[in-house]
Amino acid sequence: MFHPTVLYEDNHLLVVEKPVNIPVQEDASEDMDFLTLLKQWIKEKDHKPGNVFLGLVHRLDRPVGGAMVFAKTSKAASRLGKQMYARTFEKEYLTVVRGTPMFDSGRLVHWLLKDEITNVVSVVNETTPDAKRAVLEYEVLQTQENLSLVHIQLETGRSHQIRVQLAYMGCPIYGDQKYGASVNEPGQQLALWSTQIRFFHPTKDEPMMFTSTPPKEYPWNLFGDQIDF
Repeated sequence: MFHPTVLYEDNHLLVVEKPVNIPVQEDASEDMDFLTLLKQWIKEKDHKPGNVFLGLVHRLDRPVGGAMVFAKTSKAASRLGKQMYARTFEKEYLTVVRGTPMFDSGRLVHWLLKDEITNVVSVVNETTPDAKRAVLEYEVLQTQENLSLVHIQLETGRSHQIRVQLAYMGCPIYGDQKYGASVNEPGQQLALWSTQIRFFHPTKDEPMMFTSTPPKEYPWNLFGDQIDF
């Protein structure tokens, strides 16, 4: 039986740590997805008859791991969705990039366009039809062996946003085969982790915060004095 790493659970919320290399929801690969696994787990754990409701509030790319929240009721899903829209739902990440950004910290603003056929996102001119504004703030925490540990605060949640924006800046993420193929080798694990999510409880209106730590393996372990493993 599948056993997720549960960070928090009540009648309205399920906060878990997503494993790497598993799609959040069913995709073209037809591999088993995280949402289905969690529904099956809840059904067996709670002995629920019939279908289990579990609302997808936000997404992580398949190779990304870390903290995620799911809604166990439609009311929770709706209220968390409103927080996402109002940008009161906050998401922070750690990533290891190739090289060192020119500035120790900054705010990146780009316009992104996703090719739905190839599933590749590109930086485009803001006048491009269907382009979406993407904003994040970053801070370089440490550099080792021409790799830099970077803290990311997302302001928008576009598809592949962090990967595309950092690559466009000249610092592709370690292990990114899609946006850093020229400097990464096949088989290297993408070094991007959802380390913290903050939002208000959908029924109690209390502030909630959950954290997740990257695995203690290369390249994360180069930065042991910055990451509290």
